[in-house]
Amino acid sequence: MPDTPRHRWIIAPLRADRSRLTATLDLPARLLATVDAHRRIGGPYTAASTVLTTLVPQMLQRTPELVRAHDIEVLSAAPDLRGVVPATRETLTSLSVPEERTRFYSRLRTLRIANGLVELLRDHVLSGGEPRTLVVENAEHADPTDAEWLAVLLRRVDPRVLTLVVRTSGEPASAVLGDALHAYCEATAGESTGSSAVLPSSVGERAALYVDGDATSDDPELLAAYRLIGDDERAALHDARATRLEAEGRFSPRLGAIPFHRERGADPENLAAGVLRAALNYCITMGFYDATIDFGQRGRDVVDWQVRDKYWWAFTTKITISLAALGRPDEAKALYDEARVTSVDPAIHMGAAYATAMLYTRHFDTDRQSHTLAKAWINQSIAFASLLPDPEATAMQTVFHQNGLALIEVHLKNLPEALRLVTEGLARLDRELGPDKQLLHRSVLLYNRAQVLAGLGMLDEALAEYTAVIVADPHYAEYYLDRGNILRRLGRDDEALADYETAIRMSPPFPEVHYNRADMMLAAGEIEAGLAGLGYVIELDPAFLDAYVNRAGIFAELGDHDAAARDVATGLALDPDNPHLHCVRGQLHAEKGEYAEATAAFDAALARDPALQAAWAGRAAVRFDQGDPAAAVADLTRAIEIGDDAALRYNRATAYQATDRRASAVADLRRALELAPDDPDTAALLAELSAS
Repeated sequence: MPDTPRHRWIIAPLRADRSRLTATLDLPARLLATVDAHRRIGGPYTAASTVLTTLVPQMLQRTPELVRAHDIEVLSAAPDLRGVVPATRETLTSLSVPEERTRFYSRLRTLRIANGLVELLRDHVLSGGEPRTLVVENAEHADPTDAEWLAVLLRRVDPRVLTLVVRTSGEPASAVLGDALHAYCEATAGESTGSSAVLPSSVGERAALYVDGDATSDDPELLAAYRLIGDDERAALHDARATRLEAEGRFSPRLGAIPFHRERGADPENLAAGVLRAALNYCITMGFYDATIDFGQRGRDVVDWQVRDKYWWAFTTKITISLAALGRPDEAKALYDEARVTSVDPAIHMGAAYATAMLYTRHFDTDRQSHTLAKAWINQSIAFASLLPDPEATAMQTVFHQNGLALIEVHLKNLPEALRLVTEGLARLDRELGPDKQLLHRSVLLYNRAQVLAGLGMLDEALAEYTAVIVADPHYAEYYLDRGNILRRLGRDDEALADYETAIRMSPPFPEVHYNRADMMLAAGEIEAGLAGLGYVIELDPAFLDAYVNRAGIFAELGDHDAAARDVATGLALDPDNPHLHCVRGQLHAEKGEYAEATAAFDAALARDPALQAAWAGRAAVRFDQGDPAAAVADLTRAIEIGDDAALRYNRATAYQATDRRASAVADLRRALELAPDDPDTAALLAELSAS
């Protein structure tokens, strides 16, 4: 058989070497010119932005519906297209000014954006009817957003549709991209034969050429010239380049080249600090947390905290928010401690106290969480808020911090108190700020009240709150997902499905809503659609464990044991202690008559979750088949204690029959008929035992 087509990975020391190696490959026609992914050019999504700014104008002419379906992803990755692509799904979160931002995106948002961009690019190429090639240079210098996007492209796009040629000088720092390159690419490595570029003769001109390329060139002669010129001349080149880029008016250089050049110009403390802070604010509002950390650290390097403490705290606190979002709370805690040691500003201590509370109640690993310590810190932040001189600021900050206290009360299982705090906070905002201020935080409070009501089992009241927050913020997809979940719990499946569909339309692809939709399909008996949905969930996120668990169980029920076994193996690689997957593995072994292996798998499942009914039932079946009906009765009794069920009653009746306990068998069969009156097998066995 011919080899399966693969993407290509070109590895060589210099860009010129990589270009020569690329020219030797037999590839489809180029989709566009070589794309440079170096984050120094445009920061987050440097490569994706280049692709989009080139192709989207063509797409708007040929397939405008594709662009409309992915406008969020396009504008997130390519902000320079804001004048070309209408933003049709803005939310209170996306529209809020930095001073009113009280909600930050999940760190998984960039994966959603990446998946949406991949589908847009794939479908655009398919619409042209011919295979194409996309060459991406400097991938080892890509921002994590581009690295993630390239990894998803490599994983999801058939190279017979679009061949990716990813070029690096070595192994990329991004593990996500590195794993994808090894998994989906054929690698071609080469040695350096040097650069053949014709360069200016003077050192100054060569240095200027290096700076004008935003210092991304790997030509050793350009780099040597740059290092040879004097400090003042070098700073002047950087300032001149930054000024030219600013005059162009494009946004993307403000996230890459402009801050880089201003940091190396004549006045970094004044000129670089401002552009770094602007880039920092943009990236944190977009959920680009790695870039936020980078800009924050660079900002802290150029400002003197004793002179510009507001700048220093802005850089510091946005680093810490990003570190927490990325699952790095210890680093965040260290910076908050530094702020407490460094500053006597009450506002800084207030913010640090609130954020430290959130670390202890939400972000630390379970063994390090302390909701009591979190409450101590949040009470300190509330005390600071009460002393602010501006009454409106006092009201806003107190309500904001009491919302954090409400979360801690939820974690302490004190839901009534959490409900009181959130409800009083909403009332205070209405009373002291009026209806038109802090709209985002009001929506957060409404949403939190809905969640607390749902936790209290007050589903109708929760539904009303979710509806209210949707009225206030109609384009925020997660609200529809959560309201759909409530509607499903209320048995209003058609409305739940409609909300799931709306969430899908409102957002870049995110697996949770597709999983819930697929689960609904399976529950309704639409097996083919449900399996397709689970497959799409796994395509979006190969680490989405519940999709493997659910799909493995369905495959086992359908008799597709090989497919079930593959999902079990993949799932257990993600979570070796998952009891449901051990249970399915036991069922698969039992189907093959491998009773020892089946028993071991069921034992493993029950060791991890003693309340897993299916594992008790599965082990009971194995014990019965092995000729031990008494042991089967014991296991089935435990399963029935967990939840009464007609099938379990029937099976235990069969086991009772095998142990000559006819009265017990008859009692189980009668109960089974109460639970499932139309089951013919139960009725027949009951008649047989009654007659005897």
